[in-house]
Amino acid sequence: MSSSQIALLGAIAGFTIFLGLPIGRLRTPVPRLKASLNGVAIGVLLFLVWDILSQAWEPVEAGLEEHDWSTATSSGLVMAAGLTVGMAGLVYFDKWMAARRAHARKVTVAPAPAPAGSPGGGVAVVTQPDGTPAFAKTSTAADLALMIATGIGLHNFAEGLAIGNSAANGELSLAILLVLGFALHNATEGFGIVAPLAGDADRPSWGRLALLGLIGGGPTFVGTLVGQSVVNDTLAVAFLGLAAGSVLYVVIELLAVARRTGLKELTTWCVLGGLALGFVTDGILVVAGA
Repeated sequence: MSSSQIALLGAIAGFTIFLGLPIGRLRTPVPRLKASLNGVAIGVLLFLVWDILSQAWEPVEAGLEEHDWSTATSSGLVMAAGLTVGMAGLVYFDKWMAARRAHARKVTVAPAPAPAGSPGGGVAVVTQPDGTPAFAKTSTAADLALMIATGIGLHNFAEGLAIGNSAANGELSLAILLVLGFALHNATEGFGIVAPLAGDADRPSWGRLALLGLIGGGPTFVGTLVGQSVVNDTLAVAFLGLAAGSVLYVVIELLAVARRTGLKELTTWCVLGGLALGFVTDGILVVAGA
């Protein structure tokens, strides 16, 4: 199988994430539907946290079983560092975004000077306190969707590495099974990305959804390209740690959103449904032998 064919397999595995993105353009803000999507997203992402951490822990566990203290220690430290950077990085990113939104709200509306001879004023100009034009406020729903896409993208890069490594080692049947399994799994991740956007006052454009899809699914393709030439367990563990940290932070944020809806019973069942969806798709991978 040629490099271009392997890359195509990686693209197929990653871009099924686009299948769930159109839900983000739902216009009517139905509270129960929004709460349902949010709950399902929490369930899927909780499964991903477990799945990612279990994959990242495998080299550590293998090193401990074989009394290979060097491998166990180095892999454990890399995973811990990735987890910390992934989670703390989003904390500070979210803090920066909050400060940016607060600054954007401190605008003044100044009437434009009236043209000579006219009785009234001109069109109002919205400016920042320093006189520069104000930027549009970024919605928190959009920020949350971006963080979800970023966390999933880091995870999918590690999946792409697995596809590329398998193909590079001549295990083509395994690579194809991985592609099929990851493609099915990624299709469910699209729903998780756009859950905060569904029914939001600011309807996301198709361009924004496409960008979120590229951030979440594109790394599978990139990881496949890298994995064909770079077989490095430490790199894979690092990205898995980053992914676990970022996804865990997003779960905390989505739980806060769920609490504000006040629909505890509905959210609980939807979280369970999301978890079941994650385990079912992973079970299909196991049955297929991937």
